[in-house]
Amino acid sequence: MRFLTALALTWTTFAAGAFATPGQPTDGALGFQPAVTPIMEEVVSFHNILLVLITVITLFVMGLLIYVMIRYNRKTNPTPSKNSHNTLLEVVWTAVPVLILIGIAIPSFPLLYMQDEIPPEIDFTLKATGNQWNWSYEYPDHEVAEYFSNMVEEEDLQPGQLRNLSVDYPLVVPVNATVRLQVTASDVIHNWAMPAFGTKMDAIPGRINEAWFQATQEGVYYGQCSELCGLRHAFMPIEVHVVPQDVFDAWIAAKAEDEYSEAADAIIAQYTAARETRLAQLD
Repeated sequence: MRFLTALALTWTTFAAGAFATPGQPTDGALGFQPAVTPIMEEVVSFHNILLVLITVITLFVMGLLIYVMIRYNRKTNPTPSKNSHNTLLEVVWTAVPVLILIGIAIPSFPLLYMQDEIPPEIDFTLKATGNQWNWSYEYPDHEVAEYFSNMVEEEDLQPGQLRNLSVDYPLVVPVNATVRLQVTASDVIHNWAMPAFGTKMDAIPGRINEAWFQATQEGVYYGQCSELCGLRHAFMPIEVHVVPQDVFDAWIAAKAEDEYSEAADAIIAQYTAARETRLAQLD
């Protein structure tokens, strides 16, 4: 049992470590992106528990099948058993799965409530609207008018931008801020999904769904629409910049004057360049 547990934990450690850069794709990577929100940290912890359990069950069933094939084939067991049932065995194989499911439910319910319940201490609200085939965003608490966020086409990519993931006008949120996310759609069903945040919420026309996140690490994070929504479904990326509070305040002030402000873009570009230089020096 200790060996199986160690094997599963080793696998999860390797899988998590395969992502060198949080929130971005990595060649040859396995597993989840590194968690940067409390919700995603709990999701990863729950996954690690289930992986140990699933590994044990899979190996047990595999061993049982191999044993039955060897022990009860025609050559070694020419006279088949005439037993029609075994009460004890039937009770065991009914009770054990029930206990396993109860054991899974105990940690899963708090996680479901954590994802569903919006904390009362919200710093601000962010509204995301899915359109064919882009996203539009509003900051109602900061009087920022709706602006559209489109994928940067491959021929227009600048150095440092990612194919099929970078956008022209990204989302910007301050680090450690608790953000209420309101999600809706203007045409068909979309889905706002950000793997590193543990956030995945349907965008449904005529309805507002709510989620929340609190990004605890600065950086650039990428997600995509995760609901088939038509021809260019694969080209609806989401780009979120998590920045210090002072950078966010400067950006939001520029955005409030003009939702497509070049000054706002320059603020984020300047901060990103400074951060990359700082990280390069640390390496």
